[in-house]
Amino acid sequence: MKKTQAIIPLFKKFIKDTETGKRVKKNGERIKKDSIDNYKYVLNNLIEFTASAKFELRICDASRLTKKEYTSEKNYWKKFYKKFTDFLYKKGCYDNYVGHNIKVIRTFFLYLKNERDFSTGDFQRVFYVRKEEVDILVLSPEQLKYLIHDKDFDSSLSLAQKRIKDIFIFGCCTGLRFSDIFSLTNKNFEVQEGTYYLKIKSKKTKTYSSVKLPSYAIDIFQSYRSRSMKKTVFGKSSLFYFNKSLKSIGEKAGFTDEIGLSREQLGIPKNIVNKNIKSEMRFCDKMSSHMMRRTAVTTLLILGMPEHLVRKISGHSSNSNSFNRYVHYSQVYMDKEIDKVHSKLQDY
Repeated sequence: MKKTQAIIPLFKKFIKDTETGKRVKKNGERIKKDSIDNYKYVLNNLIEFTASAKFELRICDASRLTKKEYTSEKNYWKKFYKKFTDFLYKKGCYDNYVGHNIKVIRTFFLYLKNERDFSTGDFQRVFYVRKEEVDILVLSPEQLKYLIHDKDFDSSLSLAQKRIKDIFIFGCCTGLRFSDIFSLTNKNFEVQEGTYYLKIKSKKTKTYSSVKLPSYAIDIFQSYRSRSMKKTVFGKSSLFYFNKSLKSIGEKAGFTDEIGLSREQLGIPKNIVNKNIKSEMRFCDKMSSHMMRRTAVTTLLILGMPEHLVRKISGHSSNSNSFNRYVHYSQVYMDKEIDKVHSKLQDY
């Protein structure tokens, strides 16, 4: 009779070994907190799934199985995959989120095999990781200029909103991630012959970048710079509050055009609506911290900066698929603008 072990305690051990540094990357680096947080989200989903579906989640040593037992175990994990993904889809999750959960579970299987010498039977190979291409939403150059320069709009904002708007603008011109921008100290800003540069090492890619700052970004830095070299320039903000404030600021700025958005479940597109007003999503409803980096990259490309220089500023690698999507988006944007010009020349 095959002996089984409960998955949940093993998964908790997987997380603990990662937190303590017992489990590291192939290059010896410790795994980032964001990744560990994702592991915990998956654990919570697994716990909720076992209770909801009344599914016993266990594993056994595949090296001790008979041929019949091995086939039975393979079918068990196929059944788990189907039931678990169905559970996530019923919660309203989309392909990217479901796929991310499966990727983490596959990583857990490799941990058992490679670091616990547990013969998993490589059943994780039957777990298909779905992906979807999510629409890239960025500020147009006109929208960005409005946020930067319109004094009447600026004066209409509360102090808290103005702070978030300024940080957002700073992110849109530097391409920093949310975590990076709130880690900045005065030491990250250097002055060379009267020119301000932002020098930073990305937490995610570990690459260094040096960005010349425009006058409006310098003004923002001067407004928020800390008296202490140790304290961060922009203080602290939760991601939830930051994104919620951006949506409110976007609505106030009049960025309310409806946008047809869809996400995929099992590869099938599903239209997304704003649940609060029960209508199509507006541009402001989708404003978030991700838009800072995306706007910075696409604005530089749209305005003609060569790709290799944009990569250097943004920290994208030469084979980055996400960067190639920015290039494609920028080309589509430029084509539309060119079409507008050409259409004016059609008629004599």
